[in-house]
Amino acid sequence: MAQSVPVKVDPARGQQLAGQVCAACHGADGNATSPANPKLAGQHPDYLYKQLVNFVPQKGAKEAERANAIMAGMAAGLSDADRRDLAAYFANQPLKPSSARNKDLVTLGQSIWRGGIAEKGVPACSGCHGPAGAGIPAQYPRLGGQWADYTESQLTQFRAGTRRNNAQMMTISARLSDTEMKAVADYIAGLR
Repeated sequence: MAQSVPVKVDPARGQQLAGQVCAACHGADGNATSPANPKLAGQHPDYLYKQLVNFVPQKGAKEAERANAIMAGMAAGLSDADRRDLAAYFANQPLKPSSARNKDLVTLGQSIWRGGIAEKGVPACSGCHGPAGAGIPAQYPRLGGQWADYTESQLTQFRAGTRRNNAQMMTISARLSDTEMKAVADYIAGLR
């Protein structure tokens, strides 16, 4: 059986690309200053790479798995090596975490994160994303410390079917109310 050759990445080149292509929205170090844009610092490189691929329609597909006009334009101009270099660079940057803001919802958010909502068939978020939101490399993204507004918007997009690159999250989000989404997103922002 043939062994796969590891792909070489160049985080220094990724840093250069980040300064040219990504910094305006995501920050030069991947710590976006606007809650509308995700923090990329400290994210798993395989997850970042997958997202960059998902923003571009693949051969034979009419549209991208992840619809976003701005990111579609940005990602389309990147080579496979560019995507990997950017992912490696951002993964190695320290995350400047956000924080929970809504103390009235933190108990509900914590309950959903830790135990899910059994009567709705919603599993505990921590089952896939880990107790502290660190995720599982190559499978589930790091969520801890992410902007609550961004996380809530992604849950809403999964529920609406406008973000289609994870069937499991589409199903789970369809079972959450707006209040439950807001609560778990705010709780996630405070995870460390």
